[in-house]
Amino acid sequence: MNAVAQKPTKNETQAARPQPVSAEGEYIAPEVNIFETKDGYVLEAEMPGVNKDGLNISLEDNVLTLIGQRPTALAIPNADVVYRESRPANFRRVFELDPDIDASKISAKIEQGVLTLTLPKTEKVKPRKIPVG
Repeated sequence: MNAVAQKPTKNETQAARPQPVSAEGEYIAPEVNIFETKDGYVLEAEMPGVNKDGLNISLEDNVLTLIGQRPTALAIPNADVVYRESRPANFRRVFELDPDIDASKISAKIEQGVLTLTLPKTEKVKPRKIPVG
């Protein structure tokens, strides 16, 4: 069973390496891992530098959209940048969810730039044992 089917955006169909972010609102597609458990699915998305305040997760018509914004502020107060490889970035990834996912029970957490979504299956698709009387 395929839990999530990706709907690639314009930038996601390009090479897997990070793309520049411009003022026009281009996005970097975060790398994801998807796991299936007996109770549902777990999706991990890597969004380095993104915290809870810069995260927006929406679900509409079985389409899950993840958007993360890395802050533009300097990491070190009262310091000038000497050399910088990272830059302010917006992350975006869109997935079409399997109808067997219970959308009302989806949960999310972000720790150290890794977003973890728990996507539970509905009760009707979970395997169950039938007792014999």
